[in-house]
Amino acid sequence: MELTEDPTLVLLADKHAEYIRNLDQEKDTFEYVATEHLRMSGIYWGITAMALLDRLHEMDQEQILSFVKSCRHPSGGFGGNIGHDPHLLYTLSAVQILALYDKLDTLNVDSVADYVAGLQQADGSFFGDEWGEVDTRFTYCAFSCLSIIGRLDRVDVTKGNEFIASCRNFDGGFGATPGDESHAGQIFTAVGALAIGGGLHHVDRDLLGWWLCERQVKSGGLNGRPEKLPDVCYSWWVLSSLSMIERLSWITGDKLKDFILSCQDPENGGISDRPDDMADVFHTFFGIAGLSLLGYPGLKGIDPIYALPTETIERLGLSKLAITTS
Repeated sequence: MELTEDPTLVLLADKHAEYIRNLDQEKDTFEYVATEHLRMSGIYWGITAMALLDRLHEMDQEQILSFVKSCRHPSGGFGGNIGHDPHLLYTLSAVQILALYDKLDTLNVDSVADYVAGLQQADGSFFGDEWGEVDTRFTYCAFSCLSIIGRLDRVDVTKGNEFIASCRNFDGGFGATPGDESHAGQIFTAVGALAIGGGLHHVDRDLLGWWLCERQVKSGGLNGRPEKLPDVCYSWWVLSSLSMIERLSWITGDKLKDFILSCQDPENGGISDRPDDMADVFHTFFGIAGLSLLGYPGLKGIDPIYALPTETIERLGLSKLAITTS
């Protein structure tokens, strides 16, 4: 897949804003029903994309905050939808939504901290929920969530960092658990957790940076593993990781920008994984987030560690952490 440079490619901001606003209007579609279990994260992706577009005010804040509240579990965690079991993935999304709207004061932070801390294991890893799956994603979710609410001291950060380090591979990358292959998505969660936990000394920046920059293919897009097709979502996973280890210049930004823009739906809005595929909110957010990291004109900045607008991170007093670890 090779794209010809097209100087007319521009971000269709109005189309994407309209696409995101309308996502909750067609509740009888298969796609809506099939994604019921991750509605909380879907809202986070949508409103954060709108914030980067400087269109957050166009979303129904009251309805969104009511939904988040309705997904709160007595354990202190949040489910992906109303009546669903709590999970670290959706607990972080809920906290990110509240942080974006400056509504963390409505949260029982100690209850959330109890839930998150209760999922850490003796080796420093975290279960995603009560059923016991372990993954570097969950360490990132725990560290990010607790950092945002000011309760990172509730867990053993050193052991958490050591678990992440045990997932490092010979190529400099990180897998989901020790011995698993390196994957760009897992690398973001590993490096992000280490950045929050002050453990970036566990990263071989040049070795990892080389592995990450090799993810760029002829089309300009990025893949998640060797010999895989490019996918817009890796515009975030790879770029944010490169940003955290100060190697962002190691990829060709203009070619990546054109790849992302070529994945837009010019009729209905939204961004897909690859050109001419169906758009979805996941790739729309990560495409816009990738463009933000590339400094695309008109977009607000995004923090590479927390995946929230830089202005939100600064308001929370976390910008110093981002500066000293990025």
